[in-house]
Amino acid sequence: MVFSSSVFLFIFLPVVFILYYMIPNLRIRNGLLTVVSLFFYAFGEPVYVLIMLASIVMNYVWGLLVVREGAVRKAAIVLSVVTNIGLLVVFKYTDFLISNVNALFSLEIPMTGIELPIGISFFTFQAMSYVIDTYRDPSLCQKNLGHLMLYISFFPQLIAGPIVRYSDIAEQIRERNASSEDIANGLRRFIFGLAKKLLISNVVGYAADQIFAMNGGNAIAAWAGAIFYCLQIYYDFSGYSDMAIGLGHMFGFHFKENFRYPYAATSIQDFWRRWHISLSEWFKSYLYIPLGGNRKGEVRRVINRYIVFFMTGLWHGASWNFVLWGLMHGTFLVLEGGPLKVLKKHKVISRVYTLVVVAIAFVLFRAETLTQAGTYIATMFTGWTLSGEAMTQFLTLLTPWFLFITAMGIVFSVPVKEWIERLEQRSQVWTYVSYVVSMALFILCVLNLSSSTFNPFIYFRF
Repeated sequence: MVFSSSVFLFIFLPVVFILYYMIPNLRIRNGLLTVVSLFFYAFGEPVYVLIMLASIVMNYVWGLLVVREGAVRKAAIVLSVVTNIGLLVVFKYTDFLISNVNALFSLEIPMTGIELPIGISFFTFQAMSYVIDTYRDPSLCQKNLGHLMLYISFFPQLIAGPIVRYSDIAEQIRERNASSEDIANGLRRFIFGLAKKLLISNVVGYAADQIFAMNGGNAIAAWAGAIFYCLQIYYDFSGYSDMAIGLGHMFGFHFKENFRYPYAATSIQDFWRRWHISLSEWFKSYLYIPLGGNRKGEVRRVINRYIVFFMTGLWHGASWNFVLWGLMHGTFLVLEGGPLKVLKKHKVISRVYTLVVVAIAFVLFRAETLTQAGTYIATMFTGWTLSGEAMTQFLTLLTPWFLFITAMGIVFSVPVKEWIERLEQRSQVWTYVSYVVSMALFILCVLNLSSSTFNPFIYFRF
């Protein structure tokens, strides 16, 4: 079940919301949210919900063991990391490893065909963060299995994050209230996220798919396709994060922001301070700093960054495309500490440089194979033939409505929202206007759902 579906919008969410606020007791409310969250996951993954439950129970046990004294504590933290990573390896990377072994040693080991459970990368990282944080701070140990189950399985952030640390919401699970203003703001935030997904991401995403299907066609189309995909993945993922944060507000939870206008970044380092913030912070806290971070000298700092970005790429999927995407970001981040440091003095040039690197890297992310990525990138720089079938097909995509949506996507990818929020602070009228706009957007979203069959969700693969 996805947020941008009729089943969720008109059945699941209204029923859960009404039942939740009919119940006065917080303990029973938590139980309700846990049950409906498991149903939400089982709706699309009836078998793999057992994997998630096993992960929750396993990490609950590890959490109890890492607060003990002596060898048990150290053994438990090691085993918790090994078992959680092992879970990811089995379900996400088995066939990837087999295919690479086959290619390397000319073998014919058959593939397992194991399907990837939806959201396993997110709920596994969330569970790992709980155990590691409990090891560092035993006061976080949760003896109530129900609380931990709600933390890991809570449906707003279960499928695609943001990755929430237990310490951030432990108190909210025990005690919380949602005022009418919280609920209204949460609903408005959810609708804005839904509009990002349905009205912008899906529109530019369809065009990106058409252009990637013909490997760009020519340089103009190829660059346009890369830009369309940049808009698609940003509005797809940030829209989902907005919906998750809005849903959290509706039930009294407050999640941290996951995106802060990444396309306004002035460097790759700045980009990662703004893009998928919860994942960046996860790797910083649980991999980069434990490896030594910046504390072991320049060589170790470079090595540590490459390790982090190798793992960041691999986390996104079992493909060398993702690995190279991560390493490309890591390389430019390292260069920004040396030869590219001079760009910091030129804001316009640094912004253009960042956007170009991000767009080319996302071609690696979007392409099905390395061969396709190589062909597409080559077309971006050499395919200057501006006639033929490819150009004709590209021009047919540029309808007035599509151009308008693309323009809106570009405008709202920079901090326009912050300017609007400042207007709201000056006058209550702008707050009312924002609610009217959100209702109009919701109507458009409903009309879109009833008329369009193109509704993919990129991060379901991860």
